[in-house]
Amino acid sequence: MMTDFTLITACGECCTGCAKKADGRCPGCIESDGRVPEWAASGRCKVHACVRDHGVQFCGLCGEFPCEKLPVLIHWNPDIIRHLSLLRDEYLKEHHG
Repeated sequence: MMTDFTLITACGECCTGCAKKADGRCPGCIESDGRVPEWAASGRCKVHACVRDHGVQFCGLCGEFPCEKLPVLIHWNPDIIRHLSLLRDEYLKEHHG
């Protein structure tokens, strides 16, 4: 199955199938420009803000990837560098043949 990269968030997640998105509890990071209710206390998502500042869709496409900020900012995924590397490779294969 091919990944729909229009649905990939800054941190490499995909909202498809997410219960919070489906029932309206979360508008989605892309749609809310990184401001989702679950993270309201921390303001705009730092990962989302960073990729927008770097002009890329997700971390794996950034010229500075992998950076030292990733393990701190995406602490819930200990395998984040590998995950984003695989996404990047798939994206580049799809978009640059």
